[in-house]
Amino acid sequence: MPRADFIPLETFQELPEEDMKRAAREFLETMRRRRTVRDFSPRPVPREVIEDCLLAAGTAPNGANRQPWRFVVVGDPEIKAQIRKEAEVEEVAFYKGGKAPQEWLDALEHLGTDEHKPFLERAPWLIVVFAESYGRQEDGSKTKNYYVTESVGIATGMLITALHHAGLVTLTHTPSPMKFLNDLVGRPENERPFLILVVGYPDDDAMVPDITKKPIEEISVFIE
Repeated sequence: MPRADFIPLETFQELPEEDMKRAAREFLETMRRRRTVRDFSPRPVPREVIEDCLLAAGTAPNGANRQPWRFVVVGDPEIKAQIRKEAEVEEVAFYKGGKAPQEWLDALEHLGTDEHKPFLERAPWLIVVFAESYGRQEDGSKTKNYYVTESVGIATGMLITALHHAGLVTLTHTPSPMKFLNDLVGRPENERPFLILVVGYPDDDAMVPDITKKPIEEISVFIE
């Protein structure tokens, strides 16, 4: 592969220290308002907003710049209904079919989740995130991708952040196994379903669990 051309870094914008502190604090407060939501409104969300958030996710750092992600955005009611049907089959097996160990079910109990997933139909958009395990050249040969899970995870986090910044709410949903998604949305075998991101506005009477996040002392270690 030929070496990439290098150009001067002209996009970096340094902030004065006080502005930096203020920007970091304001962003923290913005993200503290982010909540995972299960009660969605059917109100439409402009496609343009979703596209811009996907482009923001596409700026994520990734292995060898292979950009091993594919975002399939589903708004078609029939396909959303099919996704819900297939996902709930897996969820019944998880919650009631013995698939999940009791310890896992006990950990989820305080959140009140169960096998019913109406948000998969009610929300205006489902973004099915796929991880591309390898690429394909025009001649059909394979191209290895690197750090696929890490790259797609970073991009998904940036997507969630972008959608929250745009004034929307999200829910990450990971039925297991998820291979049925390839068939429903027509993706090839080299793309592995990573998660379903449910996107939209919260319902007027949406409720969220009263939970807290760990303080800085429990999530970080400074070595100075």
